[in-house]
Amino acid sequence: MGAVIGKATNSTPVLYATLLARCPRCGRGPLFRGFLHVGRQCSACGLDYSSFEAGDGPAVFVILIVGAIVAGGALLTEVRFQPPYWVQGVIWGPAVVILSLAFLRPLKAGLIALQYKHRAEEGRFVR
Repeated sequence: MGAVIGKATNSTPVLYATLLARCPRCGRGPLFRGFLHVGRQCSACGLDYSSFEAGDGPAVFVILIVGAIVAGGALLTEVRFQPPYWVQGVIWGPAVVILSLAFLRPLKAGLIALQYKHRAEEGRFVR
């Protein structure tokens, strides 16, 4: 990753960069320009964000985490209280949306911070 300047030891702790959605190098500048749109570069240290790409990883993790929480909660609710199905829908429908939105941004920031920390880049053929 040619845009990464400095050593990984100078980077911000991954958990800090993840939870606060900050620059993985300095920890001061915001990582996102909008809710999920990664900015062009860090406003504090100038790190170029264009080489970072989280891809579908955050969405996959959200599906697995939220699916486990909602399915487990729905099963426990059904076994314990046996509510009508519409009550289950009223409880767990909004829960899916709220949990998905709550987890997506931090997971995307975390994957980008890990890419920076481990200097991940596209694979190349060696001839």
